[in-house]
Amino acid sequence: MPNSDKRMDRNLHGELFSQMERPFTGETLFDHMTDMVYFIKNAEGQYVVVNQSLVERCGLRKKQDLLGCTADQIYPSPLGERYRAQDEALLQTGTPILNQLELQLYPSGGRGWCLTNKVPLKGRARQVIGLVGISKDLHAPIEKSEDYTLIARTIQFVQNDYGQSFTIADLAAMAKLSPYQFEQRIQKIFEISPGQFVHKVRMDAAVRRLNETDDPIVQVALDCGYADQSTFSRQFKQTVGISPAHYRKMSR
Repeated sequence: MPNSDKRMDRNLHGELFSQMERPFTGETLFDHMTDMVYFIKNAEGQYVVVNQSLVERCGLRKKQDLLGCTADQIYPSPLGERYRAQDEALLQTGTPILNQLELQLYPSGGRGWCLTNKVPLKGRARQVIGLVGISKDLHAPIEKSEDYTLIARTIQFVQNDYGQSFTIADLAAMAKLSPYQFEQRIQKIFEISPGQFVHKVRMDAAVRRLNETDDPIVQVALDCGYADQSTFSRQFKQTVGISPAHYRKMSR
């Protein structure tokens, strides 16, 4: 983006946000989203902003019952401890948590699956000062929901081990599904094919590496699961529109 366009963006932001009575948190908007929970947490992982759906999912009456609490103080064990560890890792590293498939338990005893995304909030000195997150239902909570446990483990494998060599058939076998069944499940959850999902995970990782490190592009390519630099560069340009080297230069 040309420097003049960047300055215009900053001016537009400043002009709008300087006129606001108070900082915009999105709380009022997300109070009307009944199929998702929304939250903002501080650097200690404590809830600072929540929507009404989160209050109700936790079996509480009002938002004040959640504010100042951490996930392990609200959710039953071991889910609470896992969510707290997830928050702490993000707050320490600044690495977003994207498309995390998670099982949600409800006060009624029912369960449901949701797709969680969390990103860091940064202060003026670029330090991580908190996080904002959304968990969207895959379907309404019911007593006997479809079991995504093996799918969740397979997705977690892709997100953690994207640098390994594997096929869609390998992933289907890991989820104990046929390739066709696996394709249908992934399409239902992410609205993209398994191949597109793997490509997205690898590209997200590559973009982070290009932004945050000075590692050689060939090393980024190999670490992100591509056979060689030329294959990586070709797919990167098809996806992003410019070469990895050009992207790294522009991002800085």
